[in-house]
Amino acid sequence: MSRITPQIDWQAIGTVLLDLDGTLLDRHFDDYFWHCYVPENYALIHNLDIDEARRRLVAKFDQLQGTLAWADLDHWSQELGMDIPALKRRVDALIAVHPHVVEFLLFCRRLKKQIYLVTNAHHKTLAIKLGKTSLAGYWDQVVCAEEIGLAKEETDFWPRLERSLNYDKERTMLVDDTERVLDAANTHGLGQLIHVARASSRAPRIYSRKYPSIIYFSELIPSHRQAQN
Repeated sequence: MSRITPQIDWQAIGTVLLDLDGTLLDRHFDDYFWHCYVPENYALIHNLDIDEARRRLVAKFDQLQGTLAWADLDHWSQELGMDIPALKRRVDALIAVHPHVVEFLLFCRRLKKQIYLVTNAHHKTLAIKLGKTSLAGYWDQVVCAEEIGLAKEETDFWPRLERSLNYDKERTMLVDDTERVLDAANTHGLGQLIHVARASSRAPRIYSRKYPSIIYFSELIPSHRQAQN
């Protein structure tokens, strides 16, 4: 599928909002954790074969996809009878930053843009992931959706975030790997929406039919785009 190429006027951008999982970080960790590691442990606890364990868990996950509860580690620890944060720490060696992310953050810093990490991730997940990466300190503020009271997929999340951070939405860029999030932000009128097509290093690229897509963050840095052309 062909993709829409980003055309960025950086002089028209004052604020950059960045998602975490699948955007700054390789989603392979989350895919492996929720689709392989958790089912394996669930199967052992409940004496199930792995396929049956995965089937039961997928049914539970699908019910809460796109809600705050989906990202709530305390909810899943109680629901599944497992210490989910402890399980995450056992495999945290898989947590990885996507290529060119730090370079992009430094580029935004040089342009004196406001940079906010805006994530659905639970605060316990955030602590684990930022503790395994070198990303902390590159942004002006971190906003977890639980602080706003809604998931990013919900349209009302975006006016609440705007009131909280006091940015000009028409001069704001959002980069996210989830189209439902971009749709909600688009409804609110955010000025520049960018889709990440390579959320996981182990999965096929998925280009958006609606929004400009990138594979790597270097595509948003003008000097890199000129070199590629």
